[in-house]
Formats: sequence, structure tokens, C-alpha cells
Amino acid sequence: MRSRRRRGSQPEEHHVDERWMASYMDMVTVLMCMFIVLFAMSSVDQDKFEKLRNSLATGFGSQISQKVDTATGVVVPAELAASDGEGFSALDLAIKEADKLTALEHEMKAKLDAQGLGKNVQFDVGERGLSVKLVGSQTFFQPDMPDLTNRALEILKTIAPTVVGSGLEVMVEGHAAKGITAYASTWELSAARSVNVLRYFVDDAGMPPGRIGAVAFGAARQVTDDSTEELMELNRRVDVVLLSSSPEDVRALIPGAIEAQTKESAAAAKAAK
Repeated sequence: MRSRRRRGSQPEEHHVDERWMASYMDMVTVLMCMFIVLFAMSSVDQDKFEKLRNSLATGFGSQISQKVDTATGVVVPAELAASDGEGFSALDLAIKEADKLTALEHEMKAKLDAQGLGKNVQFDVGERGLSVKLVGSQTFFQPDMPDLTNRALEILKTIAPTVVGSGLEVMVEGHAAKGITAYASTWELSAARSVNVLRYFVDDAGMPPGRIGAVAFGAARQVTDDSTEELMELNRRVDVVLLSSSPEDVRALIPGAIEAQTKESAAAAKAAK
């Protein structure tokens, strides 16, 4: 016999799935924590704000960083990341390049001065790299002759280890003063001189041929007028240029970095007195 429904009994209640509540409460808890942190930083401490911003960016994957220092919170954009994972701006890289080229200059200067050979060698760090200017044809070459003098060979022998060891590409640039020459023109004379310097680096100093080249400017790039014999000597020169391997935007900032370093050194020397 079928049992009868019990009089006065309440119908059973049917509940929908309420598992979504757990995820919802987790999200609310996270949001509450975030707003508490934001409220605590309402004084807008820039340092703390940057740390929080970078930490959140890294946590949510908006920027990829192989090395995240949670103490400093630095997140480096990919375009400014070096091979070691550290980040540098174009100016930072220009300063590093200027320091590298200046160190090469100081190394050559010290070697030349130790042997009393620095008088006819000038240095200039610029956008292209480090220029080693062999000034004065009477020192390096006989008048209207392309052959290197004994003193020129001593100077090249002194600077060659640094030039070759730098690993940089090198351009040897020949220049000449205006006037009559035994050659057909100043172009041929300056070309012969620059090639002879190049051959010394390759044949005697072990420079890889693929890293060095020679060019002649004749009398087209004068640094002074030729009104006196002394001024003419400044135009009779060969420049050994160690070419910077940095990108163009970095090289453009090297002169400014050198100027800033010079002013900083002068200020430091003045303060030390």
C-alpha cells in the first residue's frame, strides 16, 4: 500500500550551485588588500609607488624581466635591456663607451709619456670613437715623402698593442697641407702615408686585416690655415681612428658625456682645493 504524504510536512527546498561564492570572496579579499595598500600610500611616496607599480607589472606579466629585484623593484623594458639583463638608457651606454675610449687614451698616453714620445701625438674622443692624431710631418715623415721615420716607428710600436688589443675597427686617415708636392697631388701623398701606417699595424703589429682600412683626404680637411709653417705642420697629419662599435644614437651622445665628465672632474678638483 502506497504511503500517504504526511500531513503538515514542508516541501523539500532545492538550492542552486553556490560554488561561485568562494571565487567571488577570494577576489573581494584581494581587492580589499590592494585598496588598503593604496590607502596606506596615500601620502604619495614616489619611491614606494614605483616599487608597487613595478611589482604589480611584473606580477601580472605586463613586462618580462628575467631578473626582478624585489628590494628595488626595477622592471627593465626589453629595448633597454643589455645581454646581462641589466637596463641602461642611451645616455648610460654613451657614458660607458666614453669611459672605455678614455681608458684607451690614458693607456696610450702613459706609454708614450714614459718614453718621451707624447709631444707629437694628440687624442680626441668624439662621436666616431677615439682619434689618435699623429701631427707633424717632420716627425713622422720626411718632407713630401711617405716613408715612416724612425721616430714614427717608435710611436707606432708604443701604441700598437693598445690599438690592436682594443678589438675595435680602425681607420687610418691621411691628411696633407696645401701646396706643391712631388706627388701628382696631395691626395696621392696622403694616401701613401696612411697606407704605410696601415701596413705597419698589419705586418708588424698583428692587426687582423679585416679590422683596419686606410683613406686619404689630401688637403680637403684642414684644421688650420696654412699661413705659417707651424700651422701647416698641423695639417700634415695621419689620424688613427679607433671606431666606436656602439649604435648611432649612443655615439651621438658621447661628446655630451665627455663634456659632462670634464665639468664634473673640474668641479671635484676645485672642491678638493
